[in-house]
Amino acid sequence: MSTAAPLQPIRPRELLLGARDTLPLLLGAAPFGLIFGALSGPSGLPAAAALAMSALVFAGSSQFIALTLLGGGAGIAVIVFTTFIVNLRHALYAATLLPHVSELPLRWRAPLAFWLTDETFAVVQHRYAQSGNTPLAHWYYLGSCLAMYANWLAWTAAGLWLGHTQPWLTHAGLEFAMVATFTGIVAPLLRQRPALGAALAAAIVAVLARNFPYKSGLMLAALAGVIVGVWLEERSAERTARSALQGAQGSQQEQPQ
Repeated sequence: MSTAAPLQPIRPRELLLGARDTLPLLLGAAPFGLIFGALSGPSGLPAAAALAMSALVFAGSSQFIALTLLGGGAGIAVIVFTTFIVNLRHALYAATLLPHVSELPLRWRAPLAFWLTDETFAVVQHRYAQSGNTPLAHWYYLGSCLAMYANWLAWTAAGLWLGHTQPWLTHAGLEFAMVATFTGIVAPLLRQRPALGAALAAAIVAVLARNFPYKSGLMLAALAGVIVGVWLEERSAERTARSALQGAQGSQQEQPQ
């Protein structure tokens, strides 16, 4: 008879470290959640439905797009398809993190997959790049997830309340904080040619395809970035291998006969 693996004791230190390292991104996401809550009422979404969307969808860009489509009278099928396309970038995040979490049981992988966001991916990927698959890294991952989740729910609720009492909030331009947050995530990664080429390719395609329906230009931009990044990465690896081979051949030629 098979028995379930025993539950691991909670690692509060790793949870707190994950939440601490996510703190700057929490501040950037806060106005975004505030505006979503504030816009929900004018868009015709009841407060309970807005909170349920933040709790069960937990995807800022998709939630804003869903609000826009709801306000325009779009059908459920269109909303589901559009938000699915926008969130396809998370498949790229998941593929990147898979080697680090593949050994975890399903009770870990399922919630971590649900809670994966742009911000948490940036924080956790940096942790894995720095320290590798340490035994407690998934607790750090969970700490970042829970911090982002609680932050998003709290600011959605605050936005719902303020939206009724402070109507000016929807025109305050607070969404710029999210743009600044993503800039802060991407900028430190642009030190190598593959990352810089991927970012430029994605930016160019995003601008050219900005008027595509259902925000499909975002997915095209992500796809272009991936293709260019992989191509440049392969070229860089080929150059490195060629240089190593030439160095080895030169060393052999310099050896005395």
